[in-house]
Amino acid sequence: MVSKELQELLLLAQDKSSDARSRLVENITDLFLSDDGRLSEHERALMSDILGKLISQVEVDIRKELANTLANPGIDLPDIAKILANDDVEIARPLLERSNLLKDPDLIEIIRMRTDEHRMAIAMREEVSESVSNALVEFGGEDVIEGLLNNHDSQLSKRAMEYLVAESRRVDRFQEPLLGRADLPGDLAYRMYWWVSAALRKKILTDYSVDPVIFEQAVKRAAGAVLTDQGDDQSAYVRAQRLVRRMKESGELSVQFLLNALRQQRVAVFVAGMGELGHINFRTAWRIFSDKGGESFAVLAKAVGIDRNQFTNIYLLVVQAREGGAPKSPGYLKNILTLFDATTEANAKGALQVWQRDSAYQEAIEELDKVG
Repeated sequence: MVSKELQELLLLAQDKSSDARSRLVENITDLFLSDDGRLSEHERALMSDILGKLISQVEVDIRKELANTLANPGIDLPDIAKILANDDVEIARPLLERSNLLKDPDLIEIIRMRTDEHRMAIAMREEVSESVSNALVEFGGEDVIEGLLNNHDSQLSKRAMEYLVAESRRVDRFQEPLLGRADLPGDLAYRMYWWVSAALRKKILTDYSVDPVIFEQAVKRAAGAVLTDQGDDQSAYVRAQRLVRRMKESGELSVQFLLNALRQQRVAVFVAGMGELGHINFRTAWRIFSDKGGESFAVLAKAVGIDRNQFTNIYLLVVQAREGGAPKSPGYLKNILTLFDATTEANAKGALQVWQRDSAYQEAIEELDKVG
């Protein structure tokens, strides 16, 4: 037996006029929310079946009204919510953005089958699970992904983060939203360092921490990764490496020695020595030396224990050796010294280990070299 209210709705459903169907939808809210008119399971199933058959036949404005009604808590018609959530986006949006009737499998199916406008609405939800985020990243366009990144209530898996960090090398608009997320791991932030703007580089170096102990355990020295022709055992690099290793073993390798080498324009010895002190291979040390931004060299200097005065002298000589021309004035160093002061030694050591370990860093630099 069905209630009197439901019987009246059934009669309205049988009337195919637009006025009757409009009144049918208008009365649903009252029936579901009324304390006196709660539906039984049988009545709920019956109403879902009726509405499911009628939805495709009613006007857009009525479907919009019903979708807005179902987007609010208190009306439990999940089957109808699913139908409307797959409708045109102007109808589906309120459900996609805030309905709790749509579960992760429902949202993922919509992400797979519907438009980027539907995906964008889902990316704006108050809570977005890792599985839903993964689907948005897989099927969504750049606008959708940027919207997801800017939604700090969304949950992103490590796999999705790694993919988006790699994509940020190609898609600049992902960079700032990624670096604005509290859940971006420090090692991924440092991976991005090599292809972001100067302002974002400074954000990485001052806002993100990495654990040098973890990376020390994870990294094996990359012996043999050299920037010389194969078989040329008399290259400047090999000779420099042999020299600094002998000096290190005898306890003679010092910052002062490397400063003197740089003054004598023995660049290979300087780079090899900085790499030895920083526990990084020559390739990584050379890329840091060649980086015109200077921030990465400040990290290396901090990691090996160079003090502020030494850093000032060394960096001016590095710039001169790298770019030629007259020596730079101390005023040239203002911004880089600010960054040097703000970077902790522990974080600098962790950053070096990330750059040493991460093959993506090497690939990114090589690609940038090709572009340049």
